[in-house]
Amino acid sequence: MKVVIAGAGSVGRSVARELLGKGHEALLIDRSKDAIRRDRVPGAAWLLGDACELGGLEDADLARADVVVAATGDDKTNLVLSLLAKTEFGVPRTVARVNNPRNEWLFDANWGVDVAVSTPRLMTALVEEAVEVGGLVHLLSLERGRATLMEFTVHHTASVEDRRVGDITWPADSVLVAIVRSGRAFAPTADDLIVGADELFFLAAPEGEARLRTLLGAEESEAAPEADRRADDDGADDSSEGNGGEGADGAAEVPADLEEAGGDAERA
Repeated sequence: MKVVIAGAGSVGRSVARELLGKGHEALLIDRSKDAIRRDRVPGAAWLLGDACELGGLEDADLARADVVVAATGDDKTNLVLSLLAKTEFGVPRTVARVNNPRNEWLFDANWGVDVAVSTPRLMTALVEEAVEVGGLVHLLSLERGRATLMEFTVHHTASVEDRRVGDITWPADSVLVAIVRSGRAFAPTADDLIVGADELFFLAAPEGEARLRTLLGAEESEAAPEADRRADDDGADDSSEGNGGEGADGAAEVPADLEEAGGDAERA
């Protein structure tokens, strides 16, 4: 499998090393000469170029790529690259890094993103999963947001406690895929009894979340609805200038309300 990775910072290099270790082909693109350090990732191919320009992507032979990973520290660059990879080169799979969680609502199929990876949001979900009881916690979005992996820890007032899995009428668009009990995970059967402190893992469509929440008697999780996040974005300070690419001949116009991530930004 050929994987093209934009951004030769610590994230991009780590992804490349993992892929190479599993026998895949990895190409790292970065626009900074200082980032082209072949000794850091032996076995990877390297390209000095702009991941937001068609010329640079053609040099990377993006049409042959199975996966494109937009791993730069700039959300604008990651969005533009994902869109170009899909629309201009027909790349089957795109994975994009989200640096500022407030921009996460943009990382969807409209921008050519198949999988969005937000480290802050993922860490928050993992913390919640570890400590929260009685809330339905979002862990991961799958299939371009058409399915969500969620976790619910059974508490003593939950309506499903001390009931058999097969006796519960689960929402049609939700599937109980695993139960973790006392540190042991198992696939549930109709005869399994749900007990207090069980961790229930569900795959559910977004439109079925409300029905699942009602059935479980779950509290609201931390994840804000998309509309609320979008409203927050509109009202937030956007004084910093972006350093993302314009795209090929201005083909991709990045929304003006997209916010910059703090800290050191790695970009292609």
